[in-house]
Amino acid sequence: MAKGQGKVVAVNKKANHDFAIEETIEAGIVLQGTEIKSIRNSKVQLRDAFVRIRDNEAWISNMHISPYDHGNQFNHDPTRSRKLLLHKKQIAKLFVETKQQGVAIVPLKMYLKDGFAKVLIGVGKGKKDYDKREDLKKKDAKREMARALKDRQRD
Repeated sequence: MAKGQGKVVAVNKKANHDFAIEETIEAGIVLQGTEIKSIRNSKVQLRDAFVRIRDNEAWISNMHISPYDHGNQFNHDPTRSRKLLLHKKQIAKLFVETKQQGVAIVPLKMYLKDGFAKVLIGVGKGKKDYDKREDLKKKDAKREMARALKDRQRD
């Protein structure tokens, strides 16, 4: 199975808009109690999440996993920091890359693979406003071409 395959639970669309992703890494995630049940129900939001390297460990912050409906007293804090499971070499490489100006580690998507929750994280540089406008122009042009081609095939 290729990187990033499985039942996709959440996608961070804002990440590709705000960052030019250069590299992706699959990481496991340490969960508590009922969090996996909420993830299986797709109650996850990655929009404002980011990854930080602290004490030679990777931590994901601001990822929102909603409390499980039937979890009562065993529920978790929705936005707590969660540890990512990566090899030491991968963490060291990420640490070096984030020391550069404008480079950030952001989660791209979360998915279930063989019963385990995985997060696809990307290392990317922040885009400037003019880069974002250029990407939107390309996207609109591509959409117009596809629409014209579709209309042409109908005739």
